[in-house]
Amino acid sequence: MLRMLKERSGRSYEALAKRVGTSGSSLHRYCAGAKVPADYGVVHRFARECGATRAELQELHRLWVLADAERRPAPDPAPEPAPAPEPTPAPEPVPAPEPDSAPEPDAPRPDSRPAAPAPVAVPVAAPASSAEPAPPAAPEPAAAPTPTDDRPDPAPDPAPAPADATPVPRDRRRWAAVLAVVALVLAGGVVWWWTRPAGPTAHVEGPLLLSAACPPVIGMGQHDECVREVQVLLSQAGAHLDVDGDFGPQTQRRVIAFQVLADLQPRGVVDEPTKHALYERRANLVTWTPEQVEARVREVFPEEPDRAAGIARCQSFLDPLHVLPNTNGTRNWGVFQLSDALLREFGGTPRQAFDPEWNIRTARRAWARYRDFRDWPHCDQPFRTAPGAPPTSG
Repeated sequence: MLRMLKERSGRSYEALAKRVGTSGSSLHRYCAGAKVPADYGVVHRFARECGATRAELQELHRLWVLADAERRPAPDPAPEPAPAPEPTPAPEPVPAPEPDSAPEPDAPRPDSRPAAPAPVAVPVAAPASSAEPAPPAAPEPAAAPTPTDDRPDPAPDPAPAPADATPVPRDRRRWAAVLAVVALVLAGGVVWWWTRPAGPTAHVEGPLLLSAACPPVIGMGQHDECVREVQVLLSQAGAHLDVDGDFGPQTQRRVIAFQVLADLQPRGVVDEPTKHALYERRANLVTWTPEQVEARVREVFPEEPDRAAGIARCQSFLDPLHVLPNTNGTRNWGVFQLSDALLREFGGTPRQAFDPEWNIRTARRAWARYRDFRDWPHCDQPFRTAPGAPPTSG
């Protein structure tokens, strides 16, 4: 909008800068959107020099309030949980050395396993009861020898060899390799479990915010299903906000309002007490609509209804639960964004300030002291200096 006003004026940055009281390079950054002026007065003087109308001044101030709120640092950022130590991956199992294969026999036994080596034949010893060898048999008539007839009877199974000399069967080696792969997969799964991204899993028992899937404190800048759960619970309590899983200024304002109405410390982050209060629905965030707020403001300020309604819209967008933190640690509350100082002066509390009726009537009391809106200088400035604006009551 600043760029549009500058182009419409037809004047250079240098010429406008001299009238506004700043540098041409600063004006260029403001118009390009690269920087937000810390003081609305610079923006207002620039717009006046460019011939802005009263409606344009009010809209410009509304945009500046939004941009200024976004650039302010958020109070009490949520402490990040300490990262879990990454475990050392399990060492890769070393496969057992493969023994030398025994030579395959010429005729393996039919019932032997295909991968097992054939047993080595061992000569059979004579029975211990025989004292002398048996007498030789009578010679047979000579005949043509046949290989099958001369072959001796098959020897009985040999005695098992010692364990250290027995070769490992191939199927056993195959099972060992499979077990090694399974061990590696399990070790990788353990490492993944420890190093997985923070966030809820698909299977969570009980309330999500109270489970290990969510950090102890949820705050600004976080974007995950835990934030979405907070937003859903706030919506169920009656708050109007986007359920997008992004913890931004809008969510923080609703969290603070909930904490105030639930009699909790208004830290602006979702800690353990706030989580329990959300699930217990300890506060009701249902309030007036913007139309109801504006109608009531006009009734309470019959002297200057348009001006009062415009200031309320500029301050809070007519949102009774609007809250804005200041750089000095204080906050502004409700429809007219009553400061902590005004609350002390009129004996009020943040909880009362969220009551639109009390807030509007307290703003009327502040106005009645001097019959002007000096407690809201930024939002009143367009009305005080715009062409055709009514004079300030005195």
